[in-house]
Amino acid sequence: MSIQDLQGDRGGPQHIPRPKGWRSGDPAPWADLADPTITTEPLVAALEGREPVGVRGRQHTGGEHPAGVLVALYDDDGPHVVLTRRSPRLASHTHEVSFPGGRHDPDDPDLWATARREAHEETALDPTAPRLVGHLDLLTTVGSGTIIHPFVALLPGRPDLVANPDEVEAVLHVPLAELLLDGVYREEEWDFPDGPWRISFFELVGDTVWGATAAILRQLLCLTLGVDDGLGYVAADG
Repeated sequence: MSIQDLQGDRGGPQHIPRPKGWRSGDPAPWADLADPTITTEPLVAALEGREPVGVRGRQHTGGEHPAGVLVALYDDDGPHVVLTRRSPRLASHTHEVSFPGGRHDPDDPDLWATARREAHEETALDPTAPRLVGHLDLLTTVGSGTIIHPFVALLPGRPDLVANPDEVEAVLHVPLAELLLDGVYREEEWDFPDGPWRISFFELVGDTVWGATAAILRQLLCLTLGVDDGLGYVAADG
């Protein structure tokens, strides 16, 4: 199936809690590029050894729960990323699309181990398969009081994954090229007491990726394409 064959009905069952007065935001950061394309080798080169340079999201206090997520990439006629759709059996964020991962467990030696353990629990990914490439910037969440550490990792090929039905409704294998198609990315501005926020969305066939997951994907694409994503950073209170 070609990328252009993926231009079917976009959007999914995800609930978007838009506030009153929301409005459309800016175009994609890569909108002015004549031919925005991503291949695996330049992607890995752009992220190899990268460390976080700041924290994105809401104002953070240092009291957030740390979480590690795995931005697992593999090459299959171009780079793909593994995402999951959360199970309807979960207490919150049902059907939301996210990266494999979760909150740090006291038995985890570090957050890289957290991300791999959670990916194994959610999708049966072999925890020895991912090769760490680099880190994207930390991201705080609005509702869950979490600070996310995204680890970009390269897999040796398309993994054979199995969704754990207690946590995952479906495993998604998304070509990065699909994220760059016209009409897939969009942005909204939502008003909060501390000012307007820019919320990113990717409309996939059958799913809407938004919020923290979309912000992480946006930075991944911008770093690889060499464009400024313009979202900026926040400083810790005190």
